[in-house]
Amino acid sequence: MKTVLITGANRGIGFETARQLAARGFHVVIGARSEQHGQKAVRELERAGKVSLLVVDVSDSKSIALAASRFSSIGQLDVLINNAGIYPDEGISILTLSREQMVSTFQTNTFGALEMTQAFLPYLKTSPAARVINLSSGYGQLDGLSANVPSYCLSKLALNGVTIMLSEALKEHGITVNSMSPGWVRTDMGGSTAPRSVEEGADTAVWLATEAEQKLTGKFFEDRKEICW
Repeated sequence: MKTVLITGANRGIGFETARQLAARGFHVVIGARSEQHGQKAVRELERAGKVSLLVVDVSDSKSIALAASRFSSIGQLDVLINNAGIYPDEGISILTLSREQMVSTFQTNTFGALEMTQAFLPYLKTSPAARVINLSSGYGQLDGLSANVPSYCLSKLALNGVTIMLSEALKEHGITVNSMSPGWVRTDMGGSTAPRSVEEGADTAVWLATEAEQKLTGKFFEDRKEICW
């Protein structure tokens, strides 16, 4: 049985990705900041397959280190999906964005994904064909940057850079690293007017975790197709 760890999986796209992968026979490890919310997600998902909880706050280095040490009871990690993210830019533009807001957004959206990959690398190396999937955004594309979504756009742009560098560094270990955009999805983050369902938003993540060719690495995908950085 393959194991997947999905951060921020107690709701939204992460939750739906977890549901689909559990149904496909994965042991799904839900990464959640709150034990209460994480346990609720586990109970809801257990009917789909094998699901466990790992409490982790990706914005906090100590929390990531503790989660990595606790993961030793599971051991092998076949897929890491860095899904946790925040979208805090309402009412802010690049002209009013504070340094503190930038740091806060990057701590979760960029540094968190990098540090999770670093911390869980020993477990990924035990898999014969490990995969890392970073949840980015069209707002992270060079031609998608918006002055009115400043910290989110820049954090996802930097996350794409992290993807490229990790792909290069991990190629010798046979570990693939890709970014993906789920599109604008009806979640707490995306809002009720978004055009895409959570099932559609999760589809590319599920594909990258299961069916995508292992040789595909260092790329950016949307709807299972490669898109421009």
